[in-house]
Amino acid sequence: MKISVDLTLSPLQNDYETHVINFIKRLRDSEFTVLENPLSTQIFGEYDTLMSFLTREIKRSFAEVDISVLQMKIVKTDRSEYEPNF
Repeated sequence: MKISVDLTLSPLQNDYETHVINFIKRLRDSEFTVLENPLSTQIFGEYDTLMSFLTREIKRSFAEVDISVLQMKIVKTDRSEYEPNF
């Protein structure tokens, strides 16, 4: 099953930008389609492989900082081709 995941990573420390950039770069280097905007990053793919990948990358990101918040929304469909029609 295809899914779309919206992620917002917020490390709660002064050098947060470095950690966010590193996380996004690892997402970009993956096999998945990745779209970015100023507020979040979306990643798209097959449920099992994408969730396995995200579990590893989120854990890696959390290990690099003392405190971090990750907001995640999952949609059961591939929305990577979405374009507003209004």
